[in-house]
Amino acid sequence: MIQIRIERKPVTGAILSFRIKGHALYADPGNDIVCSAISAITVGTVNAIEKLTGTVANARMKDGFLSARYSPELFEPGNEKGQQVQLLLESMVVMLRGIEESYGKHIAITQNPRKKEVDPNVET
Repeated sequence: MIQIRIERKPVTGAILSFRIKGHALYADPGNDIVCSAISAITVGTVNAIEKLTGTVANARMKDGFLSARYSPELFEPGNEKGQQVQLLLESMVVMLRGIEESYGKHIAITQNPRKKEVDPNVET
């Protein structure tokens, strides 16, 4: 099973990092569409963030493992680049959740702390 852990900033819910570990075991290596999809989404997100915003993650990758961490200062209020990075990271989560809905036996996503619903009418 692929385990995905997303770390969020406690107050704002901003994604600070994510870690992917394991193999889906949906099919034989080279034919595993679940592993391929998760790899494409997560590696593609890290690459897109770097290419589109110039923000480089503190990232590590090896067989069955990827982690990416972004500086908490990037996500301070009013930082436009941080907002762009956050949009791309949230998009990644939406795509991963879609895979989890269809292939839940092969992927588990946890978030810590859980994202709090933010009321746009309340200043944080």
